[in-house]
Amino acid sequence: MALVGVDLMIGKIVSILENEASLLGGVYDELDELKRELKSMRSCLEDADRKRFLTQGEKSWVEDVRDMCNPVEDIIEEFIYHMNKPQKGGNKFTKHLYRTVKFPENLLEMHRVASRLQVINKKLKSIPERRQRYLVDPVQVTISNDNHRRVQNDSEALLFAKGDHLVGIEDDERLVVKWLTDEYPGRSVISVVGMGGSGKSALAAKVYKNQIIKQHFECYAWIVVSQKYVIEDIFRRMIEECYGSKNEKVPADLSAMRYKELLRVLVDYLAPKRYIVVIDDVWDRNLWSDINVSLQDEGRRSRVILTTRKEEIASSSFGVKSYVHYIEPLKPSDAWDLFCMKAFSSNSCPEELQHTATKLVRKCGGLPLALLALGGVMYSKKTSSEWIDFISGLNQELRNNPGLEVVKGILFLSFSDLPYQLKRCFLYCSIFPEDYQMYRGKLVRLWMAEGFIEHDKAKTPFRLAEDNEEPHRKAKKCQMHDLVRELAISMSEAEKFSVVYTGEGSDEEVSTAPRLSIQTTSREIKSITGLAKVRSLFVFLANLIPPSSAITLPTGLRLIRVLYLEDVPMEKLPEEIGDLFNFSYLNLKRTKLKELPKSIGRLSNLQTLDIRNTKIDLAPKGIGKLEKLQNLYAYHDNPNVDDFCFISGIKFRSSICKLKSLKVFNCVTAEPNLLKQLRNMTQLISFGITNVRKEDEKDLCIALQSMSLLRNLFVMVVDEEEYLGMNSPSFALPGLKNLVLVGKLETVPRWFGSLQNLTSLYLHLSKWIEDPLPHIQVLANLGELALLNAYAGRKLCFSTGFNKLVHLYFRSLSQLQEIIIDKGVMPGLQRIYVGNCSELRILPRGIEYLTSLEKLDLVSPVSTELLDSIRDEDSVDRPRVRHIPEINHFFESASGISHESLSGLDFKKELRNYPGLEVVKGILFLSFSDLPYQLKRCFLYCSIFPEDYQIYRGKIVRLWIAEGFVEHNKAKTPLRLAEEYFTELVQRSMLQAVTWSYTGRPRKCQMHDLVRELAISISEAEKFSVVYNGEGSDEGVSTTPHLSIQTSSREIK
Repeated sequence: MALVGVDLMIGKIVSILENEASLLGGVYDELDELKRELKSMRSCLEDADRKRFLTQGEKSWVEDVRDMCNPVEDIIEEFIYHMNKPQKGGNKFTKHLYRTVKFPENLLEMHRVASRLQVINKKLKSIPERRQRYLVDPVQVTISNDNHRRVQNDSEALLFAKGDHLVGIEDDERLVVKWLTDEYPGRSVISVVGMGGSGKSALAAKVYKNQIIKQHFECYAWIVVSQKYVIEDIFRRMIEECYGSKNEKVPADLSAMRYKELLRVLVDYLAPKRYIVVIDDVWDRNLWSDINVSLQDEGRRSRVILTTRKEEIASSSFGVKSYVHYIEPLKPSDAWDLFCMKAFSSNSCPEELQHTATKLVRKCGGLPLALLALGGVMYSKKTSSEWIDFISGLNQELRNNPGLEVVKGILFLSFSDLPYQLKRCFLYCSIFPEDYQMYRGKLVRLWMAEGFIEHDKAKTPFRLAEDNEEPHRKAKKCQMHDLVRELAISMSEAEKFSVVYTGEGSDEEVSTAPRLSIQTTSREIKSITGLAKVRSLFVFLANLIPPSSAITLPTGLRLIRVLYLEDVPMEKLPEEIGDLFNFSYLNLKRTKLKELPKSIGRLSNLQTLDIRNTKIDLAPKGIGKLEKLQNLYAYHDNPNVDDFCFISGIKFRSSICKLKSLKVFNCVTAEPNLLKQLRNMTQLISFGITNVRKEDEKDLCIALQSMSLLRNLFVMVVDEEEYLGMNSPSFALPGLKNLVLVGKLETVPRWFGSLQNLTSLYLHLSKWIEDPLPHIQVLANLGELALLNAYAGRKLCFSTGFNKLVHLYFRSLSQLQEIIIDKGVMPGLQRIYVGNCSELRILPRGIEYLTSLEKLDLVSPVSTELLDSIRDEDSVDRPRVRHIPEINHFFESASGISHESLSGLDFKKELRNYPGLEVVKGILFLSFSDLPYQLKRCFLYCSIFPEDYQIYRGKIVRLWIAEGFVEHNKAKTPLRLAEEYFTELVQRSMLQAVTWSYTGRPRKCQMHDLVRELAISISEAEKFSVVYNGEGSDEGVSTTPHLSIQTSSREIK
């Protein structure tokens, strides 16, 4: 990990030597010498970085190197800050005069910096001398095999385990067994992929020991590979395993055989047999090419199982038939059973420990290894206070508790396998709060601002950063597993990479951290002092403080590089912010700012500025001076897409068009002068513009035509009646990937045919009479199509094309009566959304041909005829949609947006009447009957809310109090007691927590669909409450004390 800091420092020094030579003067030689000294240490640090266990001497040496790097960064940045300290105002002559007057002071500063760098160089050179003096050996090149040996031993031990620790993998086992025993005549590969500790090896072992498998195959072998392997050793192990499985004598001279001889033995032995080989814990994608030649098959239906943490390996081309099985986290109930079995030797948890145990199980995130390890550690802890202390100090426990060494070791193997540039990107993610969803684009821009992305002539920094995050699938957002995050926080703090501050502990750690994440409401941010060394400050306070509270920044952030204030209720930025020379990333999204300070124009190193959904309408003139600005996000959005102004841009002066580094510019309000200057912004990749008029067509088309790198475009007219004039004969945007057009279009633009790279197309308010599909179906790469009030015709016909379409949206097509889908069209379509299309009374004709369709969403107003045609099992069109796993009807009700599932059975009727579901009903009823009396009525009360309704803790407990469900208690207030009721229902899994507060308390919950149906059934039978949806008689309605009306079929009166 020390390599991360040193490598960043080397990169910084090289950058300064190349780009700031005019400023360095007398310190150039010192910096150059420092760079050479650090580079000479880098090779040793690379070896240390791959090593899990270091001697005390090695640790001391690595810490010395790391600690020397931090003051170097301070000295360099303070020096550049001093040399670039701006002179406010004045013309070129006065600025030149200012620099001349300041020259003696700058000379003195150069001398001071040179002296400090000489001292550091001397100390760096003394580090290896001290190591030799005290006989501390250099860091060994060999990587510690302790973790690999443990992984191999644990893997092989699974073959002899009883399996009583395996829960929730029955379906996985059946699927893999099915693949292993299918009738495919050739060899096939089954890859089992999942994170460390997810149960890949356990599943493979359970399948491997299955008697069906033992009888199906003639011989079998279990091979553990791990990160480093020697192919000859693997061949010897395979020979021993295969011969041993048939009780045959292993060749006597096996240990002396070389590669060719070993390969000959394997080929001759395996080729005529039906074999199964499990290759466990594969890390290297080259392994298959190394081992494939030995696994011959003569049409005997042999099989290979491969387990790996790396998706790139699982999805490789093996040259034979292959399957990929992704290991999912355990379901909450299975996770709870596994934890309790280990912690309490039973499936029950003492009542006083349930709340803390629930939090621990949740932190494991369904990871079997973590559940077993934590359960084993907690077995010896009997009191509630011991449990609370443990979870409060989980970070330290992960560092120091021997019982968790197996978890830490397994997770650390994944971390240590990362290249060093990915290690710092990974650790950076721990800055965000627990369960925080990180957007890909935001994260990669932060990595770039921090200087984590190396220069690469073949790729842009942004492309390289995206490769770091997700090399195979374009994940839009992600989050860290709780235990992985705890491990990352622990490592980050130990290596002084970053600190998460929650309001507890000393300020000493805060003052020494280069990256600080404040996640507290216990005191004002400005009260945190000693932040001179902080380069990146993140503040996460959303929804946890009164809306009227005004937040002010702490002082001392002179050298800050990244400031992340998203959702912080800040009303004003200080004018002094313009003095922060190093600023490269400023996120003010959803703050309360009404304006930016004029001094912002002095932030000459700023790369990203985000002022979305603030109260800023006009950007200051100084933004046009930000020569290094690459990403500018400036607009207000409205979540109601039916409103015309669902996006509104911000006004900028035409000087913004002088910025040659700007690549992302979303969104600007169209102005005549600005439109004429836009043609100079040839480097834009993403661009959005609002308030466009028809007469702007010429200037806009010329500007867009000049943006040869443009990939994302958003254009919106000034109002609903304005036409979008973009139909120039010569206009073309061949490189465009994402296009949003909002406004009337007289005809389908002729240049649509040039959009052969387009992957998503959103058309809003186009209001064509002509069917646009013949012009759109030629777009070969289109994956997403949305028509929102874009078509005024009665029929849409998908007759050809759309081979790559995945998502299809129709909304507010008021005249649409029929959709026709020909067979073979849209073969990969996964989702159809139909909203506010009230004249569409029949299901799309040909929907039965869409065999890949996973989801159909119908959003009211939707015609009753369409809904009735698929609602029941005997409905006329039900057979045509039986292949669709999920069908939803969303509609407005008194409680907001309600949901009706049209996917299958009426569970309410089935739970009551169908004998086959009696076992389900019995199991659920056991949980209900075990509740204390006061909790039973609180639980039943929750069934009043619609399906999938998210119930806020504060709202439901106040309702319980109003209903008189909360008993009087002298020791506790009714509110406190009601909140305890809520927590207990969550702990008993009668309610499912949806979101959690930063303190670990459930904030919102909902009822599982089947649990809700049982609760409704009991409530109606006991005349406790009735849910009225417009069907059935009014008899139950008139006799119930609690009535929930969930219908739009007739007026409440």
